[in-house]
Amino acid sequence: MRIAYETEAGRRPVLLVHGFASSGAATWGATGWVRFLSEAGRGAVLPDLRGHGRSDAPHVASGYAPRQLAADLVVVLDTLGLDQVDVIAYSMGSRVAAALARLAPERVRRMVLGGAGPVELFETWDPDAVARFVADDTLPADPTIAAVLGPAFSAGADREALAACVGGVAGATLDVPAEIPVLYVAGGADAIPVGVAELARARGSEYLELPGREHLNTLTSREFKRAALEFLA
Repeated sequence: MRIAYETEAGRRPVLLVHGFASSGAATWGATGWVRFLSEAGRGAVLPDLRGHGRSDAPHVASGYAPRQLAADLVVVLDTLGLDQVDVIAYSMGSRVAAALARLAPERVRRMVLGGAGPVELFETWDPDAVARFVADDTLPADPTIAAVLGPAFSAGADREALAACVGGVAGATLDVPAEIPVLYVAGGADAIPVGVAELARARGSEYLELPGREHLNTLTSREFKRAALEFLA
């Protein structure tokens, strides 16, 4: 299994974990994160999760189990000789980052988890409806399925790989070992991370809500960037 990644030079590289149907460059480069970190003197590591970007794309759900996606990240860190990193992750990437923290807690110093809450979106989807939409674009009763998968398919994404990813990630938790500090971030108008404020409060973690921001434009928020950098400092 080949896992693609890019790096940006700088001290104390930050591992940036993208979300579903995206890539390292699209999530973190195009939204200004890499430039922002670089201007602050921080390096960056931008992997493409399997099934995304330039990485290999298996067509079986077991290939996308959170622990497996996390193990891929460990291999990237090993390849780069990074014993411990700070992590910023978004949406599905937050669940992959949480799995990394459980798999190898010694490799993670601090984490910023954005765009995700205690309810995992894919677990709410009907697998049969997903399969029909993947096969022939049959519109499902749940509009979020087409809203998430449709644009990715239109852009030429591997349908079978993304369907397998949905099945493998469904039900993934945000559980992070208690000793790792976490900042949770969510857009105030984003329904996907519902319940994350309560999760942060129960864990005793910091929480930032960005008023009026939805799931996609939360990533472009300069306040998000500043808060993440300050938390990792």
